[in-house]
Amino acid sequence: MPPEELLAFWFDERNTKHWFRSTPEFDREIRNRFERTWQSAISDELAHWETTAEGALALVILLDQFPLNMFRDRPEGYASEAQSRAVATRAIERNFDIGLDDRARAFVYLPFMHSEDLHDQDRAVALFEIAGLESNLKWARHHREIIRRFGRFPHRNAVLGRESTAVEEAWLASPEAFKP
Repeated sequence: MPPEELLAFWFDERNTKHWFRSTPEFDREIRNRFERTWQSAISDELAHWETTAEGALALVILLDQFPLNMFRDRPEGYASEAQSRAVATRAIERNFDIGLDDRARAFVYLPFMHSEDLHDQDRAVALFEIAGLESNLKWARHHREIIRRFGRFPHRNAVLGRESTAVEEAWLASPEAFKP
């Protein structure tokens, strides 16, 4: 599969409404269409995609976004986060992000917002600030505050088999848990 096919799917107007409000049907469609491609990516068989801005963007989306859909509420959903950050880092080093439109550019930065490392969270906030992506910046700051407070994303604990602290449990039960 060429990266352009993945991008055409992801940025199709029929699909953008599902980016952050997915459905079981959309998750299943991504799994059926892209799981083999994801397997190739985690095996480093798609490194050649990184030679262009669009290819690097497609690889970041494949490694960062698609697992969350394909493996919802399963540990595999987070399995390729480190790889997505590595691809995003190389894309930024090559200034590939600069030539992308704002919606696409945001997806290059999202792997840092998804990290449970405070340094990555600081980087996400800085990237969104520099790019002037205000709606994303609000969420980047929110994610960073969660990591500052807990050192991890408490909402991942059950999926990853981690025991939640009493403080995390109280926070998860509060309306504060997912407010921007």
